[in-house]
Amino acid sequence: MTELDDIFDCYHPEPLLIVISGPSGVGKDSVIERMKARGLCFYFVVTATSRAPRPGERPGIDYYFVSKAEFERMIQNDELLEHADVYGEYKGIPKWQVRQAIESNRDVIMRLDVQGAASIHAMHPEAVMIFLSPGSEAELERRLMSRKSEDIEKLRLRVQTARGEMLRVSEFDYVVENLAGKLDATVDAIEAIICAEHHRMVPRKVKL
Repeated sequence: MTELDDIFDCYHPEPLLIVISGPSGVGKDSVIERMKARGLCFYFVVTATSRAPRPGERPGIDYYFVSKAEFERMIQNDELLEHADVYGEYKGIPKWQVRQAIESNRDVIMRLDVQGAASIHAMHPEAVMIFLSPGSEAELERRLMSRKSEDIEKLRLRVQTARGEMLRVSEFDYVVENLAGKLDATVDAIEAIICAEHHRMVPRKVKL
């Protein structure tokens, strides 16, 4: 075996920890749903939350819905990879899901708000950080204000928070515009990023 053979023999793509984040209203859920619809062979983490289900959300598929008391028990027992208080409700990533997926050599996709993404990056700097952008502040505000599931005060808080989240784009490795009517282009860009990451000569190695 030659020296060159040794180099390529040592190269084995590692499973990736991929964070898809961005401001509230940017379309993270829609992006994840389109990725699932394409049948991509990623493990999509299901976030645990203490909030009540919204119309159409499916327990155990869209979120794990638990009581605040149960969520606090999970925090106490160190069962979460990260967690945060978001608009008065808990959200977090159960550790067991990520560990099982990585051990089975599958890429893990996590849909997180900007606060949760920062927590993951602090603990796991090897994570691939992807920020979804709406294209403009005006478009982001339009998307948020078009929601009918919350009262006007909560919507105003979301708009204010989202503006601050947009300013944190520099904390990420990649930015992908999720433009209205261009969902497939967004998913194409994310797939290209993941493909490129798997061709790094020095792969990222997830440490849990």
